[in-house]
Amino acid sequence: MGKRILLVEDESRLALMIADRLHSEGYEVESSSDGIEAVSRATTETFDLVVLDIMLPRKNGFDVCRDLRQGGVNTPILMLTARGDVADRVVGLKLGADDYLTKPFVVMELMARIEALLRRPPGGMPSQMESYQFGEILIDFRHAEVKRVGKRVELSGRELDLLRYLVEHRGVVLSREELLEKVWGYGTATFTRTVDVHIAWLRQKLEKKPRHPRFILTVRGFGYRFVG
Repeated sequence: MGKRILLVEDESRLALMIADRLHSEGYEVESSSDGIEAVSRATTETFDLVVLDIMLPRKNGFDVCRDLRQGGVNTPILMLTARGDVADRVVGLKLGADDYLTKPFVVMELMARIEALLRRPPGGMPSQMESYQFGEILIDFRHAEVKRVGKRVELSGRELDLLRYLVEHRGVVLSREELLEKVWGYGTATFTRTVDVHIAWLRQKLEKKPRHPRFILTVRGFGYRFVG
């Protein structure tokens, strides 16, 4: 049986087009057209992925994403947004979404994003490292916990995956393309600001001075380097 996807989209024509394509690729698709129903189904049924539009009746996608994460639902979430504002994308990622895609989009890119999220192993990326400490930060990879001066820091699964990859390759300059491929599973032909957004949020949560980071450094014109 194929992977099971919950498609939450209130534009009937778009929902039908996406569902038909997913069915043709061998996925099992369940559809929902409003936020309240989406929360109910995602918390009581088992899905491998949620494709979630932001503009929904009764409860918007941001609130759906927040409710699912607060309710302990760790199913990967791909958010769809008609807004091009970076702030909207950042809000979705901050609430626990794993990725976003701006409308209008090419169906091939949607499928690539879905395939990449479904390739992600349960519990995130494997790591031989059980824990690591730098500055005021203590990372417990085994239990997927991060603490700063003894207080827990809430990271999304993708943020933790990115942090783990940076730590495991500390001192090495990592390109955005490598991070997209190794952490997100995307091909190098994919162009996205996803890496930059996640790096910005890691800095906000882990650095004393996010605008002048000490540990997660930018290598201008290339990518990032972790020093710690």
